Amino acid sequence: MTILVTGGAGFIGCNLVRRLQSDGADDVRILDNFSTGFEENLSGVDVEIHRGSILDEEALARAAKGAEAIVHLAARPSVPRSIADPMASHQANATGTLMVLEAARREEAHVVLASSSSVYGANPTLPKNEDLRPMPVSPYAVSKLATEAYALSYQSVYGLTVLPFRFFNVYGPWQRAGHAYAAVVPQFVSQALAGLPLTVHGDGEQSRDFTFVDTVTETLSLAARERISSPDPVNLAFGTRHTLLDVISRLETILGTPLTVEHVEPRAGDVRHSQADQSRLRELVASVTPVDLDTGLAGTVEWMKRLNAPNSGR
Repeated sequence: MTILVTGGAGFIGCNLVRRLQSDGADDVRILDNFSTGFEENLSGVDVEIHRGSILDEEALARAAKGAEAIVHLAARPSVPRSIADPMASHQANATGTLMVLEAARREEAHVVLASSSSVYGANPTLPKNEDLRPMPVSPYAVSKLATEAYALSYQSVYGLTVLPFRFFNVYGPWQRAGHAYAAVVPQFVSQALAGLPLTVHGDGEQSRDFTFVDTVTETLSLAARERISSPDPVNLAFGTRHTLLDVISRLETILGTPLTVEHVEPRAGDVRHSQADQSRLRELVASVTPVDLDTGLAGTVEWMKRLNAPNSGR
């Protein structure tokens, strides 16, 4: 099966490429402009690399030629980044998705794509089920709502089979820290390993449905290979809920040392609590067993230790 992964050199993408190959996909290719992904993320992986942007129609057409499925992960991530430059987020996430859907329509390819739990925004209901009213509070969230809406419209109008997943706080190996828009888990782990205070925006009682990347890639691989589709968006998370302070406590146990916390101002556009209703997901991928938080955090710590080790080659 020929599968194209857009954003395949990024955090989730490079993990997915490895999963697809282990699951037997015989032709895996990526399209990435390496603006946030890294070529070294693909070290040791036999994958066809297409360099370019999803906004480049010719590059996208070459990468998608003959693809039976496209997993669309390429995006401009981060709520703060979208607040700093909303036009760039719209172009990458909304317009970029539209171009991927056009490429898929030409190839009659199945499309699995990444939306975000951020679309729920200010809606206070927990857990978040997909029938709740979206109330996005950042340009990033709006662009992701457009992403899934475009996909579902193509399914309705053109008969393209699609599956838009709403990701919830994915973490794990190959997720980098050390930049202004780093996700919270790699930032915490990196600071802890360096002996630095852990930066917490706000009081740390905000909660998230953390999902280990291996669980996400298992789900994405299954959905792409079996051409699973849905008439509605689907949460890709399993109904857990942990505060940031709880994550820090678990990291203290894993590392065997107390950690210092530095509280700073809350970030604009962040939601207070997030937790998925997994009912719709379970109807589609009942076989997936999620990795628990302690196991996932331990695996993340071990990977980051190797990343930071002398002569790691990464």
